[in-house]
Amino acid sequence: MRQRFTDAKKRLYRWLKYRLTRPAPPPLPFDIKGPVVVVGSAPQASRPEGLDRGYFVITVNGSQAVAAHWGIEVPDITMMMFNQIEGTTHNAREVRRVLGGRRTRALYVLLWRKNERERLERGLASFDYRYDHLYIVDRYERMALLDKVAGLHSLEIDAESKCSNGINAVLYALHHGAPAVIISGIDPGSAGHAYNDAGLARLHVRMDLIILQRLLDAGRPIFTADPQVARATGIPLWDERCAERVTCRAA
Repeated sequence: MRQRFTDAKKRLYRWLKYRLTRPAPPPLPFDIKGPVVVVGSAPQASRPEGLDRGYFVITVNGSQAVAAHWGIEVPDITMMMFNQIEGTTHNAREVRRVLGGRRTRALYVLLWRKNERERLERGLASFDYRYDHLYIVDRYERMALLDKVAGLHSLEIDAESKCSNGINAVLYALHHGAPAVIISGIDPGSAGHAYNDAGLARLHVRMDLIILQRLLDAGRPIFTADPQVARATGIPLWDERCAERVTCRAA
């Protein structure tokens, strides 16, 4: 009973704050001019057909290590959860290990306190992670992204009502006008991460599938580079013909 009362208060507070503040989704410091590749950390991640400098690359947490294997040393965008900066879990330590000494053009740290930016900068410097632009994304900006792109409302009360960071990156790319979004290493049916051997189960699977299906039903230009994901979810497989069609249209 007490937990239900606490959750009800939380729902009311978040709904009122969202309605009153009318937050905008996170900004973009530069234009998207080609297809966007969102690189996740699932154990299997395929290099998209046609990937070259004309593509815009978004990595999530430690998946920058995956992109580096494809020759992409500096992604355009990196999205990182707050607990990767100072967390003591095996996964957080592994994220810092694979990102140590690397850089990104724009870093978005999700759910870090906005009034503790200096602490965030010190934390990033502790493992020598560099960036040209740094943004802190709060819960309400993330809710706005889901609302404006997928038409879904979530108050993020529990894991089941949230989507993964990879899907947040997909929504972000679509919001900013991506002509196509190709996911690689984002597989709701998988477990584990490409950069460690912990084999952690994936959270947010149900919400991710709901959002992906909603985007597909709306005719949004989303694709996957991973054949097993295409077979399991119905997301179109990005192939050479897709690459030629989209890049010609973007040009």
